[in-house]
Amino acid sequence: MNRFAGHWFETVKINHTAMFNKGAIAVGQLSGVNIRTIVLDLFALAFIYLLPTISHMLSIKLYMLEPMRIMVILAMVHTRRENATILALTLPFFSYILSAHPVFVKSGLIAVELVAMVFVFYAIVQRMHRLGAIFISIWASKLLYYGLKYLAVITVLPSEPLVGTPLMLQVITSMAFSLYVYLMLRDR
Repeated sequence: MNRFAGHWFETVKINHTAMFNKGAIAVGQLSGVNIRTIVLDLFALAFIYLLPTISHMLSIKLYMLEPMRIMVILAMVHTRRENATILALTLPFFSYILSAHPVFVKSGLIAVELVAMVFVFYAIVQRMHRLGAIFISIWASKLLYYGLKYLAVITVLPSEPLVGTPLMLQVITSMAFSLYVYLMLRDR
C-alpha cells in the first residue's frame, strides 16, 4: 500500500520497458506516442467544435473539405490504428452533439465511412504502395457511404441530396490526402 494513497489504493509498479512496446498501453504511462495521441485528439475535437464558427466567419463551407476525414488521416499517420478508429467512430457524433450537424442518421453514415476507410487502409497497405492504399481506402469508403446514403435518402432522409459535395472537389481532396499520407509514410 502507498502510504499517501490511503487504504483504498495499492501502489502500481510501472513496467517502463512496456511503454515502448506496440501492445496495450497501461493507464498512467505517458510516452511520446501517448502525448502525441492526446494532443492530436484534443486538436481534432477542438477543430470539429470550432468548425461551424470558422465556416461562418469565413463564409466558406469548410465541411466540403472533409475535416473529419482530415483528422482521421492525421491520426492514421501520426498515432496508432486504434486511435484513428476511435476518432472515426466519435467525431461525427461529437459534431452532432455540439451543433446538430450533420443530422444523427448522417453522422452514423459518416462514422461508418471513416471506420471503413481506416479498416481498408490497414488491410491493404502491406500489400501495395501507400499512395494507392490510401486513395483506394478513401474511395472504397466513399462508395460504401453513398450506397448507405442512397438507402437513407429513399427511406428516412428524403430531402437530403445524395451527393452534397461536388465530385471533382472530392477527387481533389482525395488526391491531396493521399499525397500527404505518401509523404509522411515514405520513410517507414
